Amino acid sequence: MKLMNQVKKYGVIAVGSAGLMAVSAQSHAAGWNYSTLTDGVDFSTIATGVLAVAAMLAAVYAGIKGARVVLGFLRS
Repeated sequence: MKLMNQVKKYGVIAVGSAGLMAVSAQSHAAGWNYSTLTDGVDFSTIATGVLAVAAMLAAVYAGIKGARVVLGFLRS
């Protein structure tokens, strides 16, 4: 009797878990649809701004490295 109660208990848990995993897999198969939220946003200007800041930082870091190299040549 004890064995039968354990089988029922764990059987219900296993079936419930399998059912939840199947529902979860189906909901993620379709994916999330954010098109209604992102249609009105133009990301091209944001991307251009981010790239401009990155280029500016790269130029600053390259200038600092160049100055260190020149100072290293003058010291030796």
